[in-house]
Parts: sequence; C-alpha cells; structure tokens
Amino acid sequence: MLQVMESLSKPLIYLASASPRRSALLAQIGVRHAVRPVEVDEAIGAGESPADYVARLAAHKAQTLWSRLAGDERLPVLGADTSVALADEIMGKPRDETDAARMLERLSSRTHQVYTAVALCSERGCATQLSVSEVSFRALEREEIRAYWRTGEPRDKAGAYAVQGLAALFIERISGSFSGIMGLPLFETGELLRSIGWRFESAAG
Repeated sequence: MLQVMESLSKPLIYLASASPRRSALLAQIGVRHAVRPVEVDEAIGAGESPADYVARLAAHKAQTLWSRLAGDERLPVLGADTSVALADEIMGKPRDETDAARMLERLSSRTHQVYTAVALCSERGCATQLSVSEVSFRALEREEIRAYWRTGEPRDKAGAYAVQGLAALFIERISGSFSGIMGLPLFETGELLRSIGWRFESAAG
C-alpha cells in the first residue's frame, strides 16, 4: 500500500518554470509535477524571430534543468516560454510603468500574436512544439492603462497583460489557444507528454 501511495504522489515531470499559471494548467490536466525553476539568459538574438526566440528559450530552460539531474532524481523536464509580438517586435515583461504603458498603447486597437513554445527533455531526447495565437484589443484609454498598472497584474506578464485576468476587459477577439496565451498550450503539452507514455486516461482515472 505504501508503494502505491508513493507512486501516486511522485511527480511525473519537473516544470522548469516559476510561473504559477503554468503549474495550475498542468494540474488542470492531471499531470503530477514538481516546480524546479531555472534562470537563463533571455536576451533576444540579433534578427531572431518571435517563433525562434520562444522555441530556443523553452528548450534552453528544459535542457538546463535536465543537465543538472542525475540518478533517481532524473525525471522528464518541461520548459516553456511566451512572448507577445506586434509586427515581429517582441514584447517581454515590462521594466516599469512607462514600459508597460508603451506596450499597451502599441497593442491598443490592434491585433497581435502570442507565441508560446513548450519543450520536453527526457531519456528519449528533447522535443519542442510551438503555439501561435492572435489577440485583438479594443481601443485603450491612457487612464485605464494607468489604472491597470496599479492593480499589479501587468508587472510580470509578457506584453504587460494577463488574458485570464482583468485584461479580459480589453480583448475583443481571440484566435488560437487560450492556454497558450496564458503561457502553456495544453494541446501541444499533451502531445509531448504522450511521447513519453503519459495518457489522458491515466490522469482521469
């Protein structure tokens, strides 16, 4: 009985991210995991496209943690990275209120893309999948942008907004993956997990 309980509680994977949203999304689909964030250089390469940028960072995060694991500690590692892009301009997390206001003013009344890559490293190697979604904002007023900043929500979000939070009031239309916009595309994540033997029925049962 003890062995069964330990098996049920043991994580299936490590999540190489400190994002509570990514952890919650994994829990949503029943994936047992332990959070093991890593720090990597997130500088954008010269001429690097948004798709290449997030794919590189997701893989780098997963590979960095995977390389540090040994013996019984070694479990598959999931890494992810998300960026907002407007006309190929990559928008990361805002440095301050001025930077957040600049981003949101640029997104106002326009449609932008959200790129999220997810990477899985295991004994079988490393694989990466990409999700690309489109988000259309209504016109934003400067005062509501300032008020939004004061809520604290935009401070650690790519593009200075959270689709699952108060910024839902700004969004007219979404095309693509809601979970991908949040930071972890669950379809693509599920496909990667299936490649190492995980199945939905095991999570549901």
